[in-house]
Amino acid sequence: MSEPPLDPPAVSQLGAHPRQPEAVGSVSPSPSVYAEQPARRRIALSPSRAGDFKQCPLLYRFRTIDRLPEPPSLAAVRGTLVHAVLEQMFGKPRQHRNPQMATADIAPTWERLSAENTHWLQMFDQQDLGEWLDSARALVETYFTLEDPTRFDPESAEMLLEIEISGVPLRGYVDRIDVAPTGQVRIVDYKTGSAPREAYENKAIYQLKFYALMLWRLRGTLPTQLKLLYLGNAQPLIYSPDESEMVAFEQGIRALWAAISSAIVTGDFQPRKSGLCPWCSHQSLCPEFGGTPPPYPGPPLGFLEPTACP
Repeated sequence: MSEPPLDPPAVSQLGAHPRQPEAVGSVSPSPSVYAEQPARRRIALSPSRAGDFKQCPLLYRFRTIDRLPEPPSLAAVRGTLVHAVLEQMFGKPRQHRNPQMATADIAPTWERLSAENTHWLQMFDQQDLGEWLDSARALVETYFTLEDPTRFDPESAEMLLEIEISGVPLRGYVDRIDVAPTGQVRIVDYKTGSAPREAYENKAIYQLKFYALMLWRLRGTLPTQLKLLYLGNAQPLIYSPDESEMVAFEQGIRALWAAISSAIVTGDFQPRKSGLCPWCSHQSLCPEFGGTPPPYPGPPLGFLEPTACP
């Protein structure tokens, strides 16, 4: 795919910066309408939770309604570490954004994250930890083969977006948003795995279409470019959405939320067996594997059925 004029970046810094404490342009319902559980936000649809329900409705229930614990994977924790290092890098002056300084942040960032998540340390012995940190450094180094971060300042890194569209509450963290002086918007997401085969590209870009829809409805400007950077094999995946497909995508999101809402009200979350089942942490509770789910706790506090789709 050819890249629009936004790349290579000539991007202006517009003030927002890493890990925003509040949502950008969020559309917040009245507290009298949505009562939140203590220390828990109102249920919303994110790209991950949308993927869970499409993969297996029972998996969605286990993760979103029951909130069953899952052991962390080495790949997921490494992704968190690499994302944190790249986020920190964009908080520094341009002249400090180079492979040497970025990889030097791996160890101290790991110390901070593992102190906040002490159970992560149980996944390693000392030798394995050293090799694993080296693999994270290699991924950070690969980033610099895909972009030159000294040439631009992003508008934001790790930005929380929240909006309600036609009764559907949407939420998600965007790895990076770039805005050019011309007003063009680019959404960038880092992936620590390898780029998918062409047949699976649409599934890969789903997450960024989700964010593009949110930004479009929040700002009134459709992002020009959606960009996935696969650090596992140094491959970019670039896509330019148009308004007609985003309208269709929005309709699909509304239909998906209607199906989720129906399941939440009825408690009917059917399991869906697939090739991904071997990686599920909840097989012992799944009827497809002879298990029995725990009693359904009912709709979460604050849940409100969305407006019906026309």
